[in-house]
Amino acid sequence: MSLKTWSALVGLTLSAFIFNTSEFIPIALLTDIGKDFGLTEAKAGMLISVYAWVVMALSMPLMLMTSKMEMRKLLLGVIAVFTSFQVMSYLSTSFGMLMVSRIGVACAHSIFWSIVSIIAVRIVPESHKSIALSMIVTGSSIAMILGLPLGRVIGLSVGWRMTFLSIGAVALFVLVYLFSLLPKVQSGGGMTAHDLPAMLRNKILIGIFLTTAAFATGYYTAYSYIEPFLQQIGRMSENQITTTLMLFGFAGIIGSMLFSKYYPKFRFKFINITLIGLIVGVLLLRPVASSIPVTIVVCALIGMSATAFNVAMQSEIITDTPQSQSSVAMSIFSGIFNFGIGTGALVGGMVCSHLSISFIGVVGGAIVTVAMVYWKFIVVKRSLRQAQ
Repeated sequence: MSLKTWSALVGLTLSAFIFNTSEFIPIALLTDIGKDFGLTEAKAGMLISVYAWVVMALSMPLMLMTSKMEMRKLLLGVIAVFTSFQVMSYLSTSFGMLMVSRIGVACAHSIFWSIVSIIAVRIVPESHKSIALSMIVTGSSIAMILGLPLGRVIGLSVGWRMTFLSIGAVALFVLVYLFSLLPKVQSGGGMTAHDLPAMLRNKILIGIFLTTAAFATGYYTAYSYIEPFLQQIGRMSENQITTTLMLFGFAGIIGSMLFSKYYPKFRFKFINITLIGLIVGVLLLRPVASSIPVTIVVCALIGMSATAFNVAMQSEIITDTPQSQSSVAMSIFSGIFNFGIGTGALVGGMVCSHLSISFIGVVGGAIVTVAMVYWKFIVVKRSLRQAQ
């Protein structure tokens, strides 16, 4: 690949980093945001749920509206909108205003995650597509290593509003960087609502979507409340919580590396193992909470498994759909994933309110088990039959 192509990939990786940081930063600042507005953690957690539900509802409609646009122009416009609403988050004087700003960011998110992986694989040669996809996932993982912990440190030091302003500043830099380096990327012909029924008759694709919904719901039942869990049940200090959040990201990079190495050879087995790893990890959260070192190891297992599963599902979608449908298929994937995030955050909040925060892993693990059973015994068998 040329230096310019590598540089453009780096820019896309940075954009994935800042979008992923923005999406999950309320998790790292949930306690402080709640205190500032006089809300319980469960009510403050609605920032996560509403954001996710907006992405769920708007990903496909917005992508259908913009599917014929040249992708470079679309991506730059999305980043500009994203930057503007980060500034609004900084200026928020009420929880309602903060919620509106997060809804604006969610609209940008809806399109961004529908196109960024597709742009990455289209600007590189065929032999480098898995590397391009892994770089996008690495950007997301680095958000967990640096973005969330750094955002948390900024929030604890000078207030959570400065965290959102910092995200906006980095996004502005990424916008200028990509403007100068990213080549034009054609849309692939576009797709209309009339084309949806044909795409949705793809049973393998539907299986991927349903597995993803159950996976994300279970994972985010636990992960959405990991910060207060580590504080209240794990008895961790602020620095230890920050370190643990960083380890989620380091583990995610390992997960993306394992994907690049093993997924092409052991496609279905690899996905099965990621689901088993996540189930074991979240179920162990409560039993090992009294040991900080063991809890950190368990969190690393969770982060590695979740990231590896996510990138594997994206690869499945890109492989199983024609180019003209890929951006819309990815938008549906993003919407369904965020349905899982929002539902998981809601379920986690109900667990915190009606049971105990210590049970978030137990409930989350039960839901991910449903995802694993469906994937292994329905989707994989269906795919193998279709391949014969």
